[in-house]
Amino acid sequence: MEPDDVALFLGLLAVASQIGLLIGIVLAVGSRWSPALDRAWSAARTEVGPHALGLAWAVAGMATLGSLYFSEVAHFRPCVLCWVQRTAMYPLAVILGIAWWRRDTGIRWYAIPLAALGLLVSAYHVLLERVPSLESNSCDPAAPCTTRWVEALGYVTIPTMAGTAFALVIALLLLADPEDTP
Repeated sequence: MEPDDVALFLGLLAVASQIGLLIGIVLAVGSRWSPALDRAWSAARTEVGPHALGLAWAVAGMATLGSLYFSEVAHFRPCVLCWVQRTAMYPLAVILGIAWWRRDTGIRWYAIPLAALGLLVSAYHVLLERVPSLESNSCDPAAPCTTRWVEALGYVTIPTMAGTAFALVIALLLLADPEDTP
C-alpha cells in the first residue's frame, strides 16, 4: 500500500472515531436533561461496555501499527513530540492487550493517565503544526515538529490521529465497567 492510501484509511478511522466521541459526549451530557438521551446513553453503554477493554486495545494497537508504518515503511522521520506520543501509545497497546486477555478493567487507573499525557502532547503537537511560530529549540531541525507528513481529509495529521486514539482509549476505558466484562 502507498502512504497516501494508508493515510486516507487511518484518517477515515480518526474521523469516524471523532464522530463516535462526539456522539458519546452529547449522549452522556444530554442524558442529564433528556429522558430520550438517557435511554440512548444507557443503551450505548450496555452495548459498548462489555467490549470497551478489547476495543481500547484495538485502538491502541492500530495506532501503534500506523505509527510504525509511517516511520518504517513510508520512512517519515518522527519528530521529538512523535517519539513522546509513541512512549505513551506503545505501552498502551501491550498493557491493554494483557488486560483484555485477563479481563482486568482495573488497568484503567494506570492506562487513563498514560493516555491523558499522550493526549496532551498530541494537542500541543497539533497546535505547533497550526502555529509553527510557537516551535522552540527543543525540536530537531532535521525532523521539525511542524512538518505535516500527512494531511488527510483536509485536517487529519499524524498527531491528530494520535490524539484521537488517545481520547478514544480514555473514553472506552471509562466505559469499561468491571461488572459488564464477560
